[in-house]
Amino acid sequence: MEAPSASPDRGAWGTRLGFILAAVGSAVGLGNMWRFSYVAAEGGGAAFVLLYLVFVALIGLPVMTSELVVGRMTQVSPVKAVRQLGGSRWAPLGWLFVFCGFGILSYYSVIAGWTMRFAFDALRGAIPQDTATYFNEVGTNMPAVITHVLFMAITVIIVLRGVKKGLERTALILMPMLFVLLVGLAIWATTLSGGGAGYAYYLKPRLSELLDTAIITDAAGQAFFSLSLGMGALMTYASYLKNKTNLGREAVTIAATDFGVAFIAGLVVFPIIFHFGLGEAIGLGGVLNTDNTVGTLFITIPPALQSLGSGGNIIVAAFFIMLFFAALTSAISLLEVVVAAIIDSWQWPRARAAVTFGILITLAGIPSAYNLNILTFADKLVGTFLLMVGGLCTAILVGYRALPQVEQELSIGMENANLRRVWSTMVKFVVPPVLFVVLFFAVKPLWVAFKALIGG
Repeated sequence: MEAPSASPDRGAWGTRLGFILAAVGSAVGLGNMWRFSYVAAEGGGAAFVLLYLVFVALIGLPVMTSELVVGRMTQVSPVKAVRQLGGSRWAPLGWLFVFCGFGILSYYSVIAGWTMRFAFDALRGAIPQDTATYFNEVGTNMPAVITHVLFMAITVIIVLRGVKKGLERTALILMPMLFVLLVGLAIWATTLSGGGAGYAYYLKPRLSELLDTAIITDAAGQAFFSLSLGMGALMTYASYLKNKTNLGREAVTIAATDFGVAFIAGLVVFPIIFHFGLGEAIGLGGVLNTDNTVGTLFITIPPALQSLGSGGNIIVAAFFIMLFFAALTSAISLLEVVVAAIIDSWQWPRARAAVTFGILITLAGIPSAYNLNILTFADKLVGTFLLMVGGLCTAILVGYRALPQVEQELSIGMENANLRRVWSTMVKFVVPPVLFVVLFFAVKPLWVAFKALIGG
C-alpha cells in the first residue's frame, strides 16, 4: 500500500466531540426527520423499528466502521484511499463517492431551500392557509432556484472555512440546537389531544409483519441511507482524525444518536398528525418523495399548527428551523466529500475547490428546482441505488482486498479481538449478500421514477 500523502490544506478535527457531532450531523438529515417516521408507521410500527435496529447491526455498523477505519488509516480523501487499498482498478469507486456527493447535494439543496423559506415565512407569520397553492408558488421555478442558491452559498461558506473553523464549529453550534428543538417539540407534542393514538399508530407492534419482504427491504434501506453510508462522507471525516480513538465505539455512538433523532422525530410527527386529523392528507408522502407527492410535509403541517394561533407560528418556525439545521449539517458533509477529493487529487486550495464545485453543484440542481420529477429520479438513482452500490463495493474492497491492513488499523483503540473478528465476518459474509438483495428491490422504484420523468 502507498504511503499516505495528504494535502496540507485538508485540516484536522480539534476535538473528539467536534468529530462526533459533525459525523452525526452528516447522518442526521431530512430523511431521518421525516422518512423514518412514516416508513415505520406503514411498515409494522415496532416491527419495523426492530428490523431497522437489526439491519443497523448487520449492515450499518460494519460498513460505517469500515469507512471510519479506512479514512483514519489513509489520511486522504476517498478517491486516494480506495486506490491505496485496492490499486488503480479501484479508483472508480472513489470517484463514485464524489459523484454521489455532487449529485445528492444538487437536489438536496433544493429541498433544504424549502425549509429555509418556510422557516423564514413562519417567523414572519406569512405562510397562508392554502399551503398547497403556496408550495406550488415557492417550491418550484425561480423562487425555488433562489432559495437553492442561498442554501448552497451558506454551505460553501462553511466548507471553505475548513475543518475546525467551518465543519467542526458549525456542528458544535447547530447539533445541540437541533437536539434542544427536537426534544422541546417532542415534549410539546405530548400535550396534544389524540397524541396517544398517534403514538400507538407509530409504535403498535404488528409483529406478524416481521416476515414481510417489503418491510424487511425498507428497514434495510433505511438503516443504510440514514447513516450516511456509501458516499464516502464518514470516510472523509475520519481522514481528519489524528488520534487513536476506538472507531468501533465511535461508530456505535454515531449510529445510536442517529437512531435516537429519527425515533424522537416520530414522537413529534405522529401526535401532530392524529391531533389535527392529517392521516388521509399525509398518506405515504414524505420530504424526499417516496412514491407520493413531493412536499406533503410542507403542505399539510403548517396550516394545522397555525390553527393554534400565534403560538402555532412559533411551532411551525421551530419545526422548519430544525429541518434546516438537519439539512445543513448533511449538506456540508456532501460538499466536503467533493472538496476533499479535489484538494487531494488536483492539489487545489480549499477555497478554490469549495467555490468552484459549489457553483457547479448549484447549476446542476437548477433542473430539480423546475421539475420535481427530475428531483425524484435523481433521489432514486443517486440517493438510493448508487449509494448502495458504493456501500457494497466498500464492503468487498475491505473484506476481500484489504482486510489485513484494515484489521490492523481497527486494532488501534479496539483491543478486543473477538469484536474485530465479528466485524470482519459481517463485512465479508453478511453485508454483501444483504445489499445485493436490497439493490434488487431498489430497481423497481428507480424504474417507476424514470418512467415518470420521461412521461411514461
